[in-house]
Amino acid sequence: MECLIKGFILSVRKAKNEDSIALVLSSTEVKTYYRFFGARHSILQLGNLIDFEVEGEGSGFLPRLRSLSHMGFAWLFDKNKLLLWHNFIKKFEPHLKDTEEMDSFYFDLLLLAAKKWDKQNPKRIVCESYITLLEYEGRMHNDEHCYICENRIEEEIALMQSFIPAHPSCLYSPALPTKKVLDFFATKKTVFLEDHEVDYLYEIVMKGL
Repeated sequence: MECLIKGFILSVRKAKNEDSIALVLSSTEVKTYYRFFGARHSILQLGNLIDFEVEGEGSGFLPRLRSLSHMGFAWLFDKNKLLLWHNFIKKFEPHLKDTEEMDSFYFDLLLLAAKKWDKQNPKRIVCESYITLLEYEGRMHNDEHCYICENRIEEEIALMQSFIPAHPSCLYSPALPTKKVLDFFATKKTVFLEDHEVDYLYEIVMKGL
């Protein structure tokens, strides 16, 4: 008997005759699958968490998705929350495009985020998830020196993509209080940040993981 696999759909694109090609993140890999057009095609949507079986593995063609079922979350019916989810999960396709086998970190990160998505501000979940991802990948820049001029950052800080610190004047960017940002880096929590400060961090994440 085929075993069911759980995975998040990172992208879907149309193929011929209304068929689809989907990129799915499971707990062990990111893989592209073919899906023939069928009655349960509506399950194959960006960001959905699905249970599925695979057929045609190792046949020389794309393996095929079958026996799909959708594992839903209550917030899927909230258009604003769903849009934020799509914005977040879309960043994983380019980030993981050259990765095949992996451990469960990325799947677990998205699953934990999805479970919390209606319990707190999704932008805060995005920022906390992202700082966790940066630490996991060894890309944290939590020193107090500007990436551009290499001088020490004082009371105010600006952040480049990947949350790389810089002087606001070097980056020509709005500023955040340095202590708050360093506390966020240390705790991985946004609880001490104001909503407008979270918006600032969120916009940086949206530039790419």
